[in-house]
Amino acid sequence: MQKREIDLEIGEVDLPKPLEQISGNEIERKMYIAKVMTKTLSYLTQTFVENGFEWLLPVVFSKSTDPLWPDPGASIEKRIETEVYGETVRTTLSMIVHKIVASSLVMPKLFTLSPNVRVERRERRFTGWHLYEFTQLDFEIRGASSSDVISFVDSIIKGLIFYLKKNAREELKYLNVYDNLRVPELPLKVYDRIWLEKKYGQEWESIFKHEISEPSWIINIPREFYDYEDFSTGQWDNYDLILPKYGEVLSGSRREWEYDKLLKKMERDGVRKENYLLLLKLAREGKIKPSAGAGIGVERLVCWIVGSKHVGEVQLFPKIPGIVYDL
Repeated sequence: MQKREIDLEIGEVDLPKPLEQISGNEIERKMYIAKVMTKTLSYLTQTFVENGFEWLLPVVFSKSTDPLWPDPGASIEKRIETEVYGETVRTTLSMIVHKIVASSLVMPKLFTLSPNVRVERRERRFTGWHLYEFTQLDFEIRGASSSDVISFVDSIIKGLIFYLKKNAREELKYLNVYDNLRVPELPLKVYDRIWLEKKYGQEWESIFKHEISEPSWIINIPREFYDYEDFSTGQWDNYDLILPKYGEVLSGSRREWEYDKLLKKMERDGVRKENYLLLLKLAREGKIKPSAGAGIGVERLVCWIVGSKHVGEVQLFPKIPGIVYDL
């Protein structure tokens, strides 16, 4: 949406305060949210390791990062660039290029807790769902299909909720969300974006999230050059996971790996090829392998679990669009 985005249910929420301005019950609530965050990350990282994933450390600066274009959902006010040793580098928008290269060359199954710096438009502070700095649990699987990833994430979501209901009972009870947090039945439902557009129109996502009672998948979304697109049918082999009342918490796809397609899509979409020379070189040499993966917004996931009205509440140092606190 290109106009001011206000959540249909959250509306005008009180913006989270900086840590030094809260006291009493607010501090106690922050403490309980932090405990849920810790147990969520503990479960997720342990589950990835147990499923054979290698843990990749994050990248902060790089010459190549996600263009976030031409995804219509992107809303970047400013891209942060600086100079390091005479070269222009950018803060990480997402580690998608790194994941594709790493899974192709070294780690067939990998995950990382990646910082994302996306200076969103200021009016997005009102959505309750956007931050200008956040963390993604990014993962990639060489040779995987979209259905492989969707099934894996289904099991993770179900397992996480079951784990928290058992091991974070005190915290969830204090936050008054224990009874409403239900372990979902699998498989989670899957909807095609074209069907949703026909039913709800162009504002389908802001409406759809209020129509569902459990996390649900949306597939076939026109997006960046690295998401796999079937030129013969116009179908995109990608997926988003939508949380009830909140919105998108995961975005992913089967990846493009063939040089000719990558080049053609970059040229079609106006993506600057000079920012992706290494990716193109490796693809031309046949070193980029088919893969699929996704990124899970950690703060968004915990926001939904604990029932926060603004995702910035789950950060000790909130990074809200249009607001810069001291810490």
